[in-house]
Amino acid sequence: MKLASLKNGSRDGLLVVVSRDLSRCVAVPAVAATMQQLLDNWAQLSVKLEEVYQALNSGKVDGEMAFDQAQCESPLPRAYQWADGSAYVNHVELVRKARNAEMPPSFWTDPLMYQGGSDDFIGPRDNIDVVSEDYGIDFEGEVAVITDDVAMASTADEARSKIRLIMLVNDVSLRGLIPNELAKGFGFFQSKPASAFSPVAVTPDELGDKWQDGRVHLPLLSTYNGKLFGKPNAGVDMTFDFGQLVAHAAKTRNLGAGAIIGSGTVSNKQGTDHGTSVEEGGVGYSCIAEIRMIETIRDGKPSTSFMKFGDTIRMEMLDEQGNSIFGAIDQQVVKYQN
Repeated sequence: MKLASLKNGSRDGLLVVVSRDLSRCVAVPAVAATMQQLLDNWAQLSVKLEEVYQALNSGKVDGEMAFDQAQCESPLPRAYQWADGSAYVNHVELVRKARNAEMPPSFWTDPLMYQGGSDDFIGPRDNIDVVSEDYGIDFEGEVAVITDDVAMASTADEARSKIRLIMLVNDVSLRGLIPNELAKGFGFFQSKPASAFSPVAVTPDELGDKWQDGRVHLPLLSTYNGKLFGKPNAGVDMTFDFGQLVAHAAKTRNLGAGAIIGSGTVSNKQGTDHGTSVEEGGVGYSCIAEIRMIETIRDGKPSTSFMKFGDTIRMEMLDEQGNSIFGAIDQQVVKYQN
């Protein structure tokens, strides 16, 4: 099943069921008006929406309309919980090297996770508003899951069974603000502005055999200023699967329905210590920080700049037939105006 939230002037958008080919959708207010309402009552309502989904795909539903990704909010325009992990430890290692910070061995056995701002996500086609280019603007391509209620101290297997939806993320980072924040010992805050999620969230069964062991086994495509920047496979080099990440988040607390847990930046080693760019025949990267680290290792200093006003980033994941699964995050960085 594929679901989205359309902009309708409210804070939480209008829940719609989206056809598999992303061409059509239908609102379902008699079942659930918003994504959160659905998630709060998943066991009862998802069965009804699955029937709508099947009817929509077969052309047998009334009230359908064209699906316009530009009119989408993030699937959850706001959420009770947004916690982002760093499941791809290769990325963690590279970025820490860029800050001249040692990586403790425990990072390979105990996931990193921070609690992000979840009260004001931006839509997948909304601009990325930033006050200054000096902040070191970067994109981060990720995968995220939305959970049902998860009990405190759940095992990874139990947590995996509570995953209801999957989506993509652009976890915008302001690299220039990170070092001073982390030096205070309390973690990210100002350096992590509003994230954007893919137009569509999908149930795990939509991915077929590409959803295995709590991982999405497909490339995440990042196109920066019209040029392919990265295509790492989200199922490769993922040290911690989503079951482990959700269980980590729930170690000492319950997670409420609608909690979003992110994978961290998708990153592949590609048989080397640090990966290879697309131009060099590799799968590239899902953020600028990684290629800057490679340049530092190779040349002694980075040569790729962070994002400037006017730059664009597009993120998408395709099935084996080349069809978009989640729709595309497609954004431009602009100077924030009061």
